Amino acid sequence: MKKSILAVAVLLGTTTAFAQDLTSKKGESYLPEAGDWAVSIDATPLLGYVQGIFGSNGGSSTGSWSFLNGSNTITGKYFVADDMAYRGGINIGFGSVTENAYVADVVSSTPGALVTDSKKTSTSQIFLTGGIEWRKGSTRLQGFYGGELGLGFGGGSATTYTYGNDYDFTTNPTQTHGVDGATDVLATQQKGGIMFGLRGFVGAEYFVLPKIAIGGEFGWGLGFASTGEGTTDTKQVNSGGTALEDVTNQTVAKSSSFGIGTDNANSMFGPSGSLRLSFHF
Repeated sequence: MKKSILAVAVLLGTTTAFAQDLTSKKGESYLPEAGDWAVSIDATPLLGYVQGIFGSNGGSSTGSWSFLNGSNTITGKYFVADDMAYRGGINIGFGSVTENAYVADVVSSTPGALVTDSKKTSTSQIFLTGGIEWRKGSTRLQGFYGGELGLGFGGGSATTYTYGNDYDFTTNPTQTHGVDGATDVLATQQKGGIMFGLRGFVGAEYFVLPKIAIGGEFGWGLGFASTGEGTTDTKQVNSGGTALEDVTNQTVAKSSSFGIGTDNANSMFGPSGSLRLSFHF
């Protein structure tokens, strides 16, 4: 922690050797202006680099730039005035993973014959944020404050199983899937939910170079989230023992949560609680 504080002090201290002129020798303005756009990234790798210069032995002198929060939300700003900006964030993601495994062919007369079991899982999520910030300060040190809304959808998943051996009541009434050992499972589904958040925030930035600032923010607000139910479809022998039937069971109940308090890099509001490096252009 002390090394991180020292790294920040070095970054800020190197700029104090210059007069508090808000225009560089090349005529570039240090501070954002109306019409500027801004994006921010995690500043931790930069601090690690500075620590490495001064002999840090913690292995923190290397790293890669990353998003400001765990949900990989891209955040940005648009300045409608020198001291006011609209903020926004977005994360729209879809994914699909297919896993295959060989299992013995239960009907083939050929020794060692194999067939393929497949498992396919699909996921999706959408996070959107929007807000407004106002800025204060007449030097390179700028304070800011404001509010924003966040809305999220999805987060659920759907999995389907395909068996290489066909179900047959007389010869193959039960099966174990070759990918993960799930018995007689045809499909599982975890319904997505909805998230809603409203927060106020306050923070500060120091412009170490024209249009490049290091800073951070914290916020306070409320959040609500709900999660849908989960179900599992299986193939089973009926109660009479005469045939196979598909059965759907609810495996996960609906749930919801609500909270009010300070925030820290939650899944909707990316910048909160993180040290960041911002670029304006």
